[in-house]
Amino acid sequence: MKLDLLYEVDSPRPWEGAHPYGQRAREQRAYYEAIEQIRLGDRLAFNTVWAVEHHFREGRSHCPAPEVLLGALSQVTESIGLGFGVTLTPFGFTHPARIAEKVATVDILSRGRVQWGTGRSTPMEQTAFHVDREKSRDHWREAIEIVCAMWREERFSWDSPEFQFPERVITPKPYQDPHPPCWMAATSAGSSAVAGENGLGLLSFSIMQPLEAMAKQIVAYREAQTRAKLLTDVSTNKVAAYTLVHCADSMEQAEANGIWKSVGWWYQNLAQFTLDWELEHLSAEEQGEVFPLMKPLLEGDIPIQHFHDADMIVVGDPERCFEKMCRYADLGVDELICYVQFGYHSHESAMRTIELLGKEVIPALERYEPKRSK
Repeated sequence: MKLDLLYEVDSPRPWEGAHPYGQRAREQRAYYEAIEQIRLGDRLAFNTVWAVEHHFREGRSHCPAPEVLLGALSQVTESIGLGFGVTLTPFGFTHPARIAEKVATVDILSRGRVQWGTGRSTPMEQTAFHVDREKSRDHWREAIEIVCAMWREERFSWDSPEFQFPERVITPKPYQDPHPPCWMAATSAGSSAVAGENGLGLLSFSIMQPLEAMAKQIVAYREAQTRAKLLTDVSTNKVAAYTLVHCADSMEQAEANGIWKSVGWWYQNLAQFTLDWELEHLSAEEQGEVFPLMKPLLEGDIPIQHFHDADMIVVGDPERCFEKMCRYADLGVDELICYVQFGYHSHESAMRTIELLGKEVIPALERYEPKRSK
């Protein structure tokens, strides 16, 4: 199992100084620190760094333009993969030609290191960009077909009930031939099978679900892969899962770094954001499903110890982190995406996390033979 990194460019309150100047200072520092952390990860053999695309998410994600961040990283790193995690793909977010152009450009600048993640986002972002929620999956699928055709064909045109485009020459073409591997973010029920049926890599999440639930998604994905009809020109049969990760020289040092405060902030920020911004865009049935889950987190009733004991998050010294990560490998995860820059712990402690994982955990994982079970 490989280790990846993930960056949303967190910028939690309280910001120093008056708004918006305090916000600007915190955001800028978060970007500069992220680049320094990723450069260290590159030197220590991390596999891929994934940069999200999220909009209007105060605190937890200040990264709406991953192509800019990845373009910068292409020039200051040498071997680490550069993952779009993800491009928001349904019509309305970004014109397919713009997706084809920016992904191909980063692939050229990095000499073929791009991984292309795709996804549909959430109702709050969808409504702001006038994305049709009911048609978002159909539009996501068609947009992927369009982008791949733009890369494949010298002269491209498209005419369907949902999308029309006159004949044009789309440039540039990707560095990788025929194009970068394509992944799908899977958050809703049944979406892991959709990824498998279309021959896409699976981007999964352990932060909000027990590992047993994620294991069922992986099984569904692997079964669906056996009957895959490729949506793209590249088959990607891999599972990547992301979670919060913090590694220190000892558990006592991790606690001194303030890791539990940062974990608590992450879950509470998610709950507050969901209740403030997402619920009004959900149906009554969807609100009924979400609210009972989020309300305790909002009130500070966050079962951090349970998340820790159940390995839904990875916190500890290198030995403990390795043991936790082996559970993911045993479940069939090919790449564990480490979310290391979050909350209030310092840039120095995030750098130490990357250093310890790179020097002690990655070599151990390379030697580890997963104990795959039913």
